[in-house]
Amino acid sequence: MRALWRGAISFGLVNIPVRLYAATERKDLKFSYLHEPCKTPIRYRKYCPTCDREVEMDEIVRGYEYESGRYVIMNEEDFERVPVATTRTVDIVDFVSLAEIDPIYFDKTYFLEPGEGGQKAYALLRKAMAESGRIALAKVAIRAKETLAAVRVYDDRLLVMETMFWPDEIRSYAELTGIDEEPHLHEKEVQMAEMLISNLATDFQPEKYTDEYRRALLDIIRSRIEGQEVYRAAAPQPEKVIDLMEALRASVKLAEEQRAREGARRTS
Repeated sequence: MRALWRGAISFGLVNIPVRLYAATERKDLKFSYLHEPCKTPIRYRKYCPTCDREVEMDEIVRGYEYESGRYVIMNEEDFERVPVATTRTVDIVDFVSLAEIDPIYFDKTYFLEPGEGGQKAYALLRKAMAESGRIALAKVAIRAKETLAAVRVYDDRLLVMETMFWPDEIRSYAELTGIDEEPHLHEKEVQMAEMLISNLATDFQPEKYTDEYRRALLDIIRSRIEGQEVYRAAAPQPEKVIDLMEALRASVKLAEEQRAREGARRTS
């Protein structure tokens, strides 16, 4: 893998040189837009209407629109000169409990690898964090943007960094009207719902979950390549409307049967 960023983790007077690598990747299928009559891929041009011509990448600069139609031009040197310490450091400011952070704040995960001479300090920080049960909240600037980040221990072997949204980037739900009224819940309904949750409770096993939509889409694509007929799944038949308690009872029964089957498989 190619390092996206090189710098250091900084906390107190300790500096740990690190390299940053993307820890996740999207597996989405990518489709091209084609011109239907000739099946030619559509081109998206970088076009300047004033000069009436296409422009090359080296002619393009970044501009901030501070008023309608008026821009401040920024080049790479301007971004390099931003006077904040986080341009080259993951600056740890606090150690907190992971359970205190709502997942809505998390954005993207990166692996942190110790740099030259940083192995011992890196291992010390990893061990201390693991034993304390705390994660680090930090600030870091990546690709011309300072972000909040969480540094934590992953798989008991390395540190990872999760970039986070700032609090003012989390949208308010004040405009959602469907949550204003609190429906009356019968005690038996709550008990049945809790029983269903209990029957479906298990340890997290990430390999258990697969992208069925992407797999089915790939099957269709392979069939088209091989010239085979593509079969459509039968549309689900509308079911009769049942009340909440009946749905909960049926769900609990199904969950119990599924758990019994899984238990039998593990035993065998």
